[in-house]
Amino acid sequence: MTRLAPLLIELGTEELPVKALPGLAQALFDGVLDGLSKRGIAVERGDAKPLYTPRRLAVLLPGVATEQSEQRSEVLGPYLNIALDADGQPTRALQGFASKAGVEWTALERTRDAKGERFVHRTVRPGATTAALLPEILREALAAMPIPKPMRWGAHAHAFARPVHWLVLLLGDAVVGGEVFGVQADRMSRGHRFMHDKTVWIAHADDYLDALRAAKVLADPDERRARIVREVTQAAQAAGGTARIDGDNLEQVNCLVEWPQAVGCAFEAGFLAVPQEALIATMEANQKFFPVLGEDGRLREHFVGVANIESKDPAEVRKGYERVIRPRFADAKFFFVEDMKQGLASMNAGLRTVTYQQKLGSVADKVARVAALAEAIAAQVGVDPALARRAAELSKADLQSRLVNEFPELQGIAGRYYASQDPSLDDLPREDRLALANALDEAYRPRFAGDDIALSGVGKVLAIAERLDTLAGGFAAGLKPTGNKDPFALRRNALGLARTIIESGFDLNLNDLIRSASGEVLGQIMSMHASERAAAKAHAQSLGVPINEVVWGQLNSLSEVNYEEIYPFILDRLRGYYADKGVPAQHFAAVAAKRSPSLYDFDRRIDAVGTFAALPEAGALAAADKRIRNILRKADGAIPGQVDHALLSEPAELALAEAVEAVYAETGHALAHGDYVDALAHLARLRPQVDAFFDAVMVNADDPALRRNRLALLRRLSDRLGSVAAIEHLSI
Repeated sequence: MTRLAPLLIELGTEELPVKALPGLAQALFDGVLDGLSKRGIAVERGDAKPLYTPRRLAVLLPGVATEQSEQRSEVLGPYLNIALDADGQPTRALQGFASKAGVEWTALERTRDAKGERFVHRTVRPGATTAALLPEILREALAAMPIPKPMRWGAHAHAFARPVHWLVLLLGDAVVGGEVFGVQADRMSRGHRFMHDKTVWIAHADDYLDALRAAKVLADPDERRARIVREVTQAAQAAGGTARIDGDNLEQVNCLVEWPQAVGCAFEAGFLAVPQEALIATMEANQKFFPVLGEDGRLREHFVGVANIESKDPAEVRKGYERVIRPRFADAKFFFVEDMKQGLASMNAGLRTVTYQQKLGSVADKVARVAALAEAIAAQVGVDPALARRAAELSKADLQSRLVNEFPELQGIAGRYYASQDPSLDDLPREDRLALANALDEAYRPRFAGDDIALSGVGKVLAIAERLDTLAGGFAAGLKPTGNKDPFALRRNALGLARTIIESGFDLNLNDLIRSASGEVLGQIMSMHASERAAAKAHAQSLGVPINEVVWGQLNSLSEVNYEEIYPFILDRLRGYYADKGVPAQHFAAVAAKRSPSLYDFDRRIDAVGTFAALPEAGALAAADKRIRNILRKADGAIPGQVDHALLSEPAELALAEAVEAVYAETGHALAHGDYVDALAHLARLRPQVDAFFDAVMVNADDPALRRNRLALLRRLSDRLGSVAAIEHLSI
């Protein structure tokens, strides 16, 4: 039986790039496993995973075979009728095959397949030792790692993410001889740069984690992460609050430290007058600190830093962290105070000088379009149109603020703060002012995948109007996404629009909304062209030259807004949305074929089809509907619009006609009121009559009148079967 031994590979480097570190470790881990597998070396992986710290990448596998299994080879040769002549002597074909195999032809074996008997050369040789193969496996794994900008160091051609300083390569307790990047393998690792600045002897691969832990290095990222969370939580609790531990911030801190030590810190309470999102953004994005929140979820004047050392004087570390955060907070406070002095009206006026897109005018032009859309949409969904328009008119004002210029991620959030305190809105009742302020923030939701949609009615209206204009403008300006290019985030806007409409329960006609949005864009383009024409004409007259007609042609071409492409584009985004919710592709295709103008109605049909598909009759009816549509598609001549009951003669077609008329009566009210589940439940009861019809009735009868009448009956049936969704898509 092949002996197994633990395998340790550790590559020691200068500090690796923080954001790339987990991916590099995973790539090395996968590359080593792949190299072992390709060479037929057995591995007991257990719960092994990539190990890493800022200064090392490691692979620790609990069981690896110390040698390959026997290497068996089988090479097929010529068939006997080609290999041997009439006297049973080898032909040139067989002699050539034997010579290539390096044996006498008499040493070859024979095998049989479907074509007959043939010669075969089989060999068995001992497997190579794993130790002999490991250096090559490691070099292959390193060469395959995704390193976009490799570094070079020293007077050689080696290149890697960072300079390499040591290599540990152990199989059990034995050092595996080898070299990468000019560094020879041994058993000497390195401890913490400051607390254990000396080599660490690794006697056995199994000792790795404990040996480094004793040298103040936690090589297991999960252990390190858990320690960070535990210590940060405890430090926040000591300050009387709860730590805000953002996942991305936690991962970056985890990739910055080898021996994490939390340090509780504080800042002046006066900074809390600044929007807390700005302070939190500074702490997390710039300094990798963890904010401390109170029971109400509001930021407190405390934060937690994570040091990469057990300091003998934590107070000095605390002072350093507090000293570095203070200037950033002071800047944020200055920006906020100056913005409040400027006011929303002044910020808004500045949008006229900011270009949104060359063909679509300024940001102020976009705001005007969104305001018109928001007012119209609000009237349809029971939201105050005047309040929606006013919110839309201020929706981009904060883009001119100093705070957003410094912290772009605060778009909308800053506007909410300014609107809640701006004197120009003092005329609004408190409730309306709060709704307007919140809408400026909510208009950006959902901000990312999985984020909630806007909560308030005004916020939902503004989110819909904003995304409609972005889509209409993007398509008008020829910015439809291609491949990975989507400069105006039209895909994300389309999904955000669809989610907001569906999850809000707004029964809006999407086609009408797209036409309205495209109309606003077209009006803007035409207005811009008029001013451009006037300016060009005046300039031409001043020069005494004729106007270049080519210019007019270029301007005219911009006015063609192809809004017909937008609905399918939005629908395509919904495909993934429903797939993530577990909706089968066939269900989506069945409903998408109906092109419902209301996405809320679309969603209700999706739910109804899911319920219908679970019925025992669904599969047979879907197959029947598919069969019916194929028959109708191939039918020659016009099909009558009505069924002539006088021409119905067969018992099965009489029964089907009666059942169809009954189901029309039963489903009419349900379809009119969007009760699609009830409608499909009634349709499911048609299965016996449908089955009996196809078993007993010849649709393509010789008599033309009978044939056309039966086709008319099938078309009437199919029309009602497809009233909720094209259920033929459910047929497998």
